[in-house]
Amino acid sequence: MKILVLEDEYSIRSFVTINLKREGYEVFEASTGEEAVEVFEKNNDIRLAILDVMLPGIDGFEVLKRLREKSPSIGIIMLTARTQEQDKVLGLEYGADDYISKPFSPTELVARIKSLTRRISLSDVVDYEKDEIRSGHFTLKLSDRKFYKSDKEIELTPKEFEILDLFMRNKGKSLSRDQILNEIWGKNYFGDLKVVDVNMRRIRKKIEKDPANPCYLKTVWGYGYRWEEDES
Repeated sequence: MKILVLEDEYSIRSFVTINLKREGYEVFEASTGEEAVEVFEKNNDIRLAILDVMLPGIDGFEVLKRLREKSPSIGIIMLTARTQEQDKVLGLEYGADDYISKPFSPTELVARIKSLTRRISLSDVVDYEKDEIRSGHFTLKLSDRKFYKSDKEIELTPKEFEILDLFMRNKGKSLSRDQILNEIWGKNYFGDLKVVDVNMRRIRKKIEKDPANPCYLKTVWGYGYRWEEDES
């Protein structure tokens, strides 16, 4: 699998690149946001990007948005400083699948990548019993990883696709935040529960007429969320 690493500090970029190559990944490096976009345009089969937030020129958030426009299905992990709590939330709101705080270990980085690519790889080999899941106005196409509302395609990030897959397989069942975190990000996930809530807000903006008063992705107060069919 091909991975893009965007980091302006040479020592960190080399550290990441060396460890990813040891794991068998093909790595493309970039030291600026502009270079990262250019590299991706020349290699649009890159499946995952690791993006630093603070950069000279355009920042990691802008690169994130540009990559999402070009490839909604690419996996994206943001690199942030431990004190940059708002950066983590912003990255998730803009469409990042995950974030990792500096400093980090090679083990943590590889675990995050494997967690993110676990379901992305299913677009190549699908072993589901059926190719699609239907729920009310919605259809989830598993083999080509596409999602439709009333036959209109809605573009999803890899994590958003996984979340909707989970909920549409568990219609009417309340899922706790911990359950969602374990199922989507893995039991060994190093982050916190806010990643669940941010992704829920993002999905609601895409599928609900009124995200503040959702018809489909309901909040179960003090617990988690529930998927409901609305046939009206």
